[in-house]
Amino acid sequence: MAFLPFYIPSQKRLRIVIIGGGYAGVAALTVLSQHASHVDITLVDPKTQHLKITHLHETFRYPLSDLLVPFSDLESRFDCRHIRAAPTITEESLAQWQKDQFIVVNDEEIAFDYLLIAAGCSDLAPQKIANVMTLNDFMNEAGSDILNKVIADNSGEELGLTLVGGGATGIQFLFEIEAFLKRRKINKKLTLVDGGDHVLKQFPIEFSRYVEMRMKELDIAFYPHTYFLEQQANEVLLQDKNTKQTFSLPSQLSVYFTGKSKQSVFDANANGQIIINGEPSHRLFTAGDCSNYSAFGSNTLTAQSAVRKGKLVARNMLRHSSVINILEPYLHRDLGYVVSLGSSDAVGWLALEGNVVHGLPAQVIKEIVEAQYDLLLTGIDTYLV
Repeated sequence: MAFLPFYIPSQKRLRIVIIGGGYAGVAALTVLSQHASHVDITLVDPKTQHLKITHLHETFRYPLSDLLVPFSDLESRFDCRHIRAAPTITEESLAQWQKDQFIVVNDEEIAFDYLLIAAGCSDLAPQKIANVMTLNDFMNEAGSDILNKVIADNSGEELGLTLVGGGATGIQFLFEIEAFLKRRKINKKLTLVDGGDHVLKQFPIEFSRYVEMRMKELDIAFYPHTYFLEQQANEVLLQDKNTKQTFSLPSQLSVYFTGKSKQSVFDANANGQIIINGEPSHRLFTAGDCSNYSAFGSNTLTAQSAVRKGKLVARNMLRHSSVINILEPYLHRDLGYVVSLGSSDAVGWLALEGNVVHGLPAQVIKEIVEAQYDLLLTGIDTYLV
């Protein structure tokens, strides 16, 4: 059993419930399995499989099944129980769970000593309409299958495709789509639409300069300061942000990526304990995209932050149950970030935001980070903190 500072196991067998089987929830699960043998863990998630969602853009090259890890495998590997459910989480329910120390899931009362909320947050996307794809569509069907259907429906015509949103997810999908259509030798016209003045605006300006240069080389049209209004049968309706004038472009499909919702985000102290009625709860923790820590650590909506928060709260739940009861503050700073630009190119920063790399070096960094998480899923923790 791995050593955890400031943790002395008690005689009591701990009961821990984790709501959410994404990056934060699974990271917490692996830490609990690594450091404690006297814990009963219940993982609550409506799906049957853990999805490595940050890899979804790669389903234009690989099957979606490559990104799925059945929760049944995690049950066996980490000695936990998975229940398919999506509990409604409100301020009222949190206060009630804190008071009762049990949660009702599928009419079953599950008692807990500690509860982790790691349910993520929803994507900002329009309601399901024809010829508009969102991240949810790619979570259920491989990108290659989706585009093959569009190609079949528009055989012999130039395929117009509009991608909305110049953030990291949108850019990664854009370059994978371009490469996929090029491999298929499809006559196409790709367009990127974004309300800002450049792509990847949350990153150093060198990111956008490199990406926009690569877009120009690939003849991908870019419309900054532009809003998406509607995808019609064979054209997309857009609006200029400054002049408010509307215009249309040929397009048979729009792919919509405009970020994540800030709703259902739970405030927590530096130890990951949820703030309820102005006070930190001793039994309820949060991690991942649905959490906002009052700490020096990173609150970015990334898999990197989700994993670090999940690992931290798992350690703190064990420490809180210990005789010493000294909790660890969240101090993690992002160590870098890489945006994939297809199978052989990327742009990112490492250690310092000003240390921007692209091409093969960035791609190597990306593969190392991804391998680190894959090892964690097998129970091998190579994270330093």
